[in-house]
Amino acid sequence: MRYIALIILLFLSLSSCKSSKTAIVTTKKEASKSENINSSVAEAVIQNARAYEGVRYKFGGTTQKGMDCSGLVYVSFKKEDVLLPRISRDMAKKGNPVKTSKLKEGDLLFFKTSKTRRTINHVGLVTDVNKSGIRFIHATTSGGVITSSLNEDYWRKAFVGARRIL
Repeated sequence: MRYIALIILLFLSLSSCKSSKTAIVTTKKEASKSENINSSVAEAVIQNARAYEGVRYKFGGTTQKGMDCSGLVYVSFKKEDVLLPRISRDMAKKGNPVKTSKLKEGDLLFFKTSKTRRTINHVGLVTDVNKSGIRFIHATTSGGVITSSLNEDYWRKAFVGARRIL
């Protein structure tokens, strides 16, 4: 009797741990709505970044008094309640990788610009994607917050990858 009770108890405990999978179906209309929301957030993030155009470069800066590249991206996304790490190499681990042929406004571009360090040390925010190329806003030590093209030799050679956050 004790043996049967133990088997029943074991059977019940194992069957209660069973999990079921629920299918999630997304219609084209829902997907389109989600893309529109992401697109409008991306536009807002870009506008936030553009508000800093012309601000001088300051290592660790996140204000109108001075801005660095990851600070620009961090602040621009944070204003839209999207939290990212503060450092570009950590940002490069977030979101999903994107091929340059699939880039959209609001995506992040990552670069290795140091000759001595082999790690990501620069980030830019895609502002325009068209036939003439990809433009991005970022903060440089020489020019402060500016917009550049990925077609420029320097940036094309330093480019290591892109990520989609939104």
